[in-house]
Amino acid sequence: MTDTATSAKRPKVSKPQSVRQIMSNVHIWTGLLVGWILYAMFLTGTVSYFREELSSYMRPELNLMVEQPAEQVAQSVLDTIIAQDPGSPLVLMTLPTSRNPLASAFWRTPPGSDAHRPAFDRAIFDPASGQKLSIRDTEGGDFFFAFHFNLHYMSPLWGRWIAGLSAMFMLIAIVSGVITHKKIFIDFFTFRWGKGQRSWLDAHNALSVFGLPFHFMITWSGLITLMLLYMPWGMQQLPNMQDRAAVNSEMRFFLPAGQPSGTPATLVPISDLVQQAEERWGKNSVGSVQVNLANDSNARVAVARQQAQRISITPQYLLFDGVSGELISAKESSGPAASTQGVLYGLHLGRFADIATRWLYFLISLAGTAMVGTGLVLWTVKRRSKLADPSKPYFGFAMVERLNIASIAGLSVAVTGFLWLNRLLPLDMAQRAQWEVHGFFIVWAITLLWTCLRPARRAWLELLWLATLLLAALPILNIFLTDRHLFNSLQSRDWLFASFDISLWVFAVLHAYMARRVTRHKAKNKAAAKTASNKAAPRAKPNTPSQPDTPDRQGQEP
Repeated sequence: MTDTATSAKRPKVSKPQSVRQIMSNVHIWTGLLVGWILYAMFLTGTVSYFREELSSYMRPELNLMVEQPAEQVAQSVLDTIIAQDPGSPLVLMTLPTSRNPLASAFWRTPPGSDAHRPAFDRAIFDPASGQKLSIRDTEGGDFFFAFHFNLHYMSPLWGRWIAGLSAMFMLIAIVSGVITHKKIFIDFFTFRWGKGQRSWLDAHNALSVFGLPFHFMITWSGLITLMLLYMPWGMQQLPNMQDRAAVNSEMRFFLPAGQPSGTPATLVPISDLVQQAEERWGKNSVGSVQVNLANDSNARVAVARQQAQRISITPQYLLFDGVSGELISAKESSGPAASTQGVLYGLHLGRFADIATRWLYFLISLAGTAMVGTGLVLWTVKRRSKLADPSKPYFGFAMVERLNIASIAGLSVAVTGFLWLNRLLPLDMAQRAQWEVHGFFIVWAITLLWTCLRPARRAWLELLWLATLLLAALPILNIFLTDRHLFNSLQSRDWLFASFDISLWVFAVLHAYMARRVTRHKAKNKAAAKTASNKAAPRAKPNTPSQPDTPDRQGQEP
């Protein structure tokens, strides 16, 4: 009897957590702390796989263009720039591709130009005539591409550090998630509909396993793209700027302008140099042309190969004397370190992909976006059932839930609003492209404010239905504002515009389905149910031992 009393008074010693339990906590909190940033990075990165196509969709006044010879395009564009700024020390031209039918260029303004002019000028050109195009000012798909690693309204350096730290947390979440779910591959084939928390967990597991190698690759390679920012010490050991420039030239195509001789000279026709490059690499293989010190005896012309023809993005180019046309050097290979970095960078960007591979990139990346989103929602679903009063959650829970709604449903509204602004803003509006971007963030901020003012369930429903309406109505709006609406696109076999309009309707259906699921969902309050059952249960008689937990209840959450 004494032994029994003594043992009853002994404090219970908690068992140490297992490795899987520790990894579960790591997975939960690393995913939650940066989950909202990761969701935005994943979604905008997913859209960026159709960056060129989206930019074309956001310029509907540009009709389908006939393919022009690369040498003709390069020569005509350069002639236009030199006629405007004959003393420009550097001109970099990007030639049309199968995905982007336009030519573009940026160039340094000549020394002694108007002080109000920026250091660099840029424009888009008609490939047929080489003249500047007067088209609507828009960032197009470039905005989403830049946002997914630079963020916005801050220094790009800060944005890249935040994106990099989020990617590091993502890697930890991936590894800890694999360790936590010991049956992760078995669970991939398990999905229980309408089971609340279990359904969210099954969806999260399935989406994670579906693209697990891709998720790891895309996160790791994303860090590799900015490795010199996160680990700059090797570059800092190089003694001078020339050596650092040589290292940079191994990884990206850009040649310093050099020093002018001061002796005027006539630039060789660059069309001949582009033609030489195509004879060496094949037709439509030239991606860009850089001209340094045009009309100077030290002129140089570099003709670079397209990145779309290979996985690695390490530069391959031919360097010519700009006066004689003599081939100075041919860079067609790189060292092991640069090649490794180039392959990983190329896998991240996916520029080598044909249309089928690009759609595969898009769908798996979209699954990664959904993986992050389901993980965020799972955090609130799991804890909501334990709240004493779900209508009055504690501050931390309410903050996470509101951020989830604004980050997931609100971002869908903001992205679609960006496309609406592209159609509705006046074409002659000053700083039009910037106001498209400002409008994106204004709409996103409004969704966050709306989420904070409305009950969580109503906020989910209203934003999802709003996204559905905006997505479904945009192709209809095109009928009134453009000539390249769905009916005309199908008749003229303009598959780019037709596929975009149809895709918008597909995503409208997806958002409507999610809204319907929210409408039908009935939250269960386990804490309240347990309290009610305890009050209703008769009290046990004194000295009557309580019944032990039945096997089917052991280990379940209250």
